[in-house]
Amino acid sequence: MSTAKRYTITAALPYTNGPIHIGHLAGVYVPADIYARYKRLTGHDVAFICGSDEHGVPITIKAKKEGVTPQDIVDKYHAIIKQSFEDFGITFDNYSRTSAKIHHDTASEFFKTLYDKNEFVEEVREQLYDADAKQFLADRFVVGTCPKCGNEESYGDQCENCGTSHNATDLINPKSAITGNAPSLKETKHWYLPLNKHEEFLKEWILKGHEKDWKPNVYGQVKSWITDGLRPRAVTRDLDWGIPVPVEGGEGKVLYVWFDAPIGYISATKEWAARENKDWEPYWKNKDTKLVHFIGKDNIVFHCIIFPSMLKAEGSYILPDNVPANEFLNLEGNKLSTSKNWAVWLPEYLQDFPDKQDVLRYALTANAPETKDNDFTWKDFQARNNNELVAIFGNFINRVAVLTNKYYDGIVPEPNTLTTVDEETLAAIKAYPSVISSSLERYRFREASQELMNLARLGNKYLADEEPWKVIKVDEARTQTIMYVALQIASALATLSEPFLPFTSAKLKTILNTEENSWEDISTKTVLLPAGHQLGKSELLFSKIEDSEIQIQLDKLEASKKANEAANKVVEPQKDTIAFEDFTKLDIRVGTILEAEKMPKTKKLLVLKVDTGIDTRTIVSGIAESFKPEDIIGKKVTVLVNLAPRKLRGVESQGMILMTETPEGKLVFVNPDDTNVSNGLHIS
Repeated sequence: MSTAKRYTITAALPYTNGPIHIGHLAGVYVPADIYARYKRLTGHDVAFICGSDEHGVPITIKAKKEGVTPQDIVDKYHAIIKQSFEDFGITFDNYSRTSAKIHHDTASEFFKTLYDKNEFVEEVREQLYDADAKQFLADRFVVGTCPKCGNEESYGDQCENCGTSHNATDLINPKSAITGNAPSLKETKHWYLPLNKHEEFLKEWILKGHEKDWKPNVYGQVKSWITDGLRPRAVTRDLDWGIPVPVEGGEGKVLYVWFDAPIGYISATKEWAARENKDWEPYWKNKDTKLVHFIGKDNIVFHCIIFPSMLKAEGSYILPDNVPANEFLNLEGNKLSTSKNWAVWLPEYLQDFPDKQDVLRYALTANAPETKDNDFTWKDFQARNNNELVAIFGNFINRVAVLTNKYYDGIVPEPNTLTTVDEETLAAIKAYPSVISSSLERYRFREASQELMNLARLGNKYLADEEPWKVIKVDEARTQTIMYVALQIASALATLSEPFLPFTSAKLKTILNTEENSWEDISTKTVLLPAGHQLGKSELLFSKIEDSEIQIQLDKLEASKKANEAANKVVEPQKDTIAFEDFTKLDIRVGTILEAEKMPKTKKLLVLKVDTGIDTRTIVSGIAESFKPEDIIGKKVTVLVNLAPRKLRGVESQGMILMTETPEGKLVFVNPDDTNVSNGLHIS
């Protein structure tokens, strides 16, 4: 276990261009909160810091789309995000915002310090420029093909597909996100942080110093970037939204958001310290303090290379002890997408499941994307609740509380002679704080959550093996001991569950009517819940989630999918106008399908024999993915009979079948009896 007593724990600053979703929670905020709660419980001095990132380009893009100011956007979403975190039980010591004066002052001062120390390189370079928009294009205003992996939707600063960090000018076939035009190159002056200058320091500090204690996914990414060679990175941008560059020649420019955002951790700590009448500097400048950044994998380069280089250049700050970044969380097999509304939004979840914050915390922790991308499904969420929280944890506590109330009027009984099983069980309880701590100290939150559940399993097994409901009939003294031991397990669960299931922990402490034991007490105290102690009122910790509740969530996602398909559907433009005489040349008749079979080695083609009323002819139709051959024999169809014959895969097709789509997108035949009106004819 760590010997540090002071911890500065940061969680990535969310962009205030939308609410929080489960990807953010699983990647950053749930593990960060578990860690902060755990450190407080184990007696450490903790500053758990976060805040809204209000200067990102996505905010200005959102403002343009909605026809409002960037300030309108950040004010709206800052309030939503902050309230959601509070309702979900995330225990930030301070949740600030980068529009605050203290942040503008702190970031400006930091920039000027590096400027005065000649830590920047001032250069005039060509940048992408949108002539129609009359502005230079900052990173997220540019989309193009990633030069490394070929992803055609890479941003100007980073490819979300492969994680590569680059400059906007590196993109292949760049396009302006404002107008869609291909930008030109135009000269402009900026200040650059020469990362190459810090390359040797980063190699020594990370590649040699943290090879064994940083997560492999983090270490591997950082090593790859350093091995590829680091280049100067611009720390200013040609924008009108952000913190103005505070030196001569910086007019019309702002600090790059990835320069000012991590400084937000520092300014938020200053704000908190001033409010609490504390000194902020020990949390950032004392070598005995451990600095831990919780982030998603798309932010690794900024927290492991750029921000440490900034801190090193400034000279008075500590460097991060660890950056336990998680991978991405997918949703029902598809990548989370805010633009496509393919997400589970925290405000909506809290509205739909107002008393189940801990269920989502547990489901996201038990399935956390710690070393690889993982998938959230509503069925797994339901199973975690019903099969684990209800059936294991909740079942054990309910049995203990009900039996204690039934046998002893809710008073903890006096134990009698302990059996070997009793002593082994009590000894096992004492081991759990160390076991769970070991996992948490290594940032293995999934593992830690399952160790907590193992303690509940221990309780269930103990009761099932000892059967107090049977023993009470023949040996009351033995029953007292059984229930006493079971209540010690319940008391340990009340404390050890607090980082993972804080609402459940509070409810359990009310049921047990107990003062909180410390983490250390579980290991060292002989008695956690003394004989003669009066329990509180019994209640269920968890409730079952029904299939109907899950179906509502699945229906929401299905509606999002259909809305996206409709929005992205390509509508063919109208063809050239024809004369009525051209239309009268078409000979369209109603026929009957006599035979149908799949054309070998094709997915789409069926070979049909059709009675057109004037003859029987062969027609090849591309409908095999929508219809089985045996289902359409005898079907009335509309046929264009005077189309010139054409060979398809060696078979001469002597006409075309007319098809249409229902409003639901289902392909159907056009025939005189069909009233299922079309979205336009399909020639098949």
